[in-house]
Amino acid sequence: MAPVEGTVPPTPPAYGGPQAPQGSPSEWYDPEGYRRDWYGSQQAPAPPAAPSPAPSPAPSPVAAPADETLGLRTADTRRIVAEPYERAEPVTGGRAERRRAAKGRGGRRPAPPAGHATAPSAPMSRMEARRAAKAAKDSPAVVASRAVGEIFISLGVLMLLFVTYQLWWTNIRAEQIAGQEKNKIQEEWAKGAGKPGVFAPGQGFAIMHIPKLDVVVPIAEGISNEKVLDRGMLGHYGEGKLKTAMPEDKQGNFAVAGHRNTHGEPFRYVNKLTPGDPIVVETRDAYYTYEMTSVLPSTVPSNISVIEPIPVGSGFTKPGRYITLTTCTPEFTSTYRLIVWGKMVDERPRSEGKPKALVG
Repeated sequence: MAPVEGTVPPTPPAYGGPQAPQGSPSEWYDPEGYRRDWYGSQQAPAPPAAPSPAPSPAPSPVAAPADETLGLRTADTRRIVAEPYERAEPVTGGRAERRRAAKGRGGRRPAPPAGHATAPSAPMSRMEARRAAKAAKDSPAVVASRAVGEIFISLGVLMLLFVTYQLWWTNIRAEQIAGQEKNKIQEEWAKGAGKPGVFAPGQGFAIMHIPKLDVVVPIAEGISNEKVLDRGMLGHYGEGKLKTAMPEDKQGNFAVAGHRNTHGEPFRYVNKLTPGDPIVVETRDAYYTYEMTSVLPSTVPSNISVIEPIPVGSGFTKPGRYITLTTCTPEFTSTYRLIVWGKMVDERPRSEGKPKALVG
């Protein structure tokens, strides 16, 4: 039968598929039938089920989200950091599991994120404000203990400064003064001044050399701390009952005193002298050389018999030309006196040059 002019001839149905309804615009194309013919019958996926109002069960420790791009995956803890204020799911394990869960959260509640508004605290009443201010104040006991502590700290600092002054600065200052006095004495000798005789208290007139101790120090008249000893010099016992002989005297005991610690400490190591060690006294006209003979380790300061013409305890039994060195002992105290004795073995005019003890 020939088709009527002006009508569209019917399209035969797709192979193996249902016949498309007549008059449909896509009756000549059946994609579903095409796919079914080639790939077999496929059931359309079921629509997602509505969420159940029942609480979700506890997560299984072995369950892991499916991922088509990663075969192995560690536990994702970023959610805990990113959302710290979401309610954490309860831990259903034992004590060890709860500890691990707490350790995973850092053991403490995280700080609120930026912009998180906190509930304002209620304003305190006047009575509560007074109580809070009173509680914030230190008690009298705390104030007193703090004051006592500050006093002790201040005293400690002052004591440290005093010790530094005594052990360090006094030595530096005394050595400077003693060096200036030694230069002054040598200049006077060069001019012909400083003749033997009576010298004024504090006036320098000689220089002592102890080669073993590397000591070169001026000797002044008197044993005043202010005028002589504290200025780093040795003092000659030359006043009143303590008056002793001079080096140029043909008989007698030339006695001098000096600091063992602080203020130049010229006799710091005088206890290390041994019999035979030379002690040289240089004057305007001559060098007088003594040899150390004996030592008295300790005696009271009032024992002036050690500086007599024939010193008691020295071992000398007859008049002669002796020298006596006195200083404090023990170190850093003035409780007792250390005594060192010697006898003259050589008198050499300056015109003949220095003695052997100073040349070697």
